Amino acid sequence: MSVREINSALITEAVKKLCIEANCHLSCDIKDCIKASYEKEDWPQAKEILERIIENYEISDRRNQPVCQDTGVACVFLNIGQDVHIVGNVSDAVNEGVRLGYSEGYLRKSVVRDPLNRVNTGDNTPAMIYYDIVPGDKIEITVAPKGFGSENMSKIAMLRPSDGIEGVVDFVCKTVEEAGPNPCPPIVVGVGIGGTFDKAAYLAKKALLRPVDVSNDDPFYADLESRLLEKINSLGIGPQGFGGRTTALAVNIERFPTHIAGLPVAVNINCHVTRHKTEVI
Repeated sequence: MSVREINSALITEAVKKLCIEANCHLSCDIKDCIKASYEKEDWPQAKEILERIIENYEISDRRNQPVCQDTGVACVFLNIGQDVHIVGNVSDAVNEGVRLGYSEGYLRKSVVRDPLNRVNTGDNTPAMIYYDIVPGDKIEITVAPKGFGSENMSKIAMLRPSDGIEGVVDFVCKTVEEAGPNPCPPIVVGVGIGGTFDKAAYLAKKALLRPVDVSNDDPFYADLESRLLEKINSLGIGPQGFGGRTTALAVNIERFPTHIAGLPVAVNINCHVTRHKTEVI
């Protein structure tokens, strides 16, 4: 069996580039969804806000400037092929890429060294790194900057199996309703169902990486995504909380097997600036 050797410097370079691109350029699926929401919106104030959102990301594209002042914590997802040998330290390479990307891209440094002492690290490191070993001889790197206006509105619940699907729906909708205007709607809602306490939270965050125009591959969960999106938009929170039909752009669900006694559910909310860029090396 052949093993492909990859120098960690390539990881650093890719992460640096992705930090800048993700913060300055929204993906086409998000842009198209916002534009579609603008066309369907009939509340004048909501329509105007969506128009300003479109204008904002168009300016960001032209000027290569951040879409939002909160350039977030760098969440980095690594799918590492099992036939790859990395020369160098992977986590060091990722953090160096974040340090360079946030410095060279003039992106706001938002990470503090300690959650209680609150001293800024000055370079937006360390990144939040998620590793997954997959078949193949390549490394897929996704950088997803996560702002905390939306992150702070996220929740997890250890539901009972008897709560069932209605319990899940109620928890997700209540989480969004209580968040109100705080996460800068229209939002994208990531939902993780199953696993354990920590696994459900990871699934909810990973769900936000899926394009908003791609439904769950399981028809049951695709239907549940549609049902949740309809219920959330019926809340009337609307763009930036001023009312309207567009509270959420999408609901993405990821699920995983769990224990017979549990039903973990996590909700990870993103604002309309749902940023992620991917490169394969």
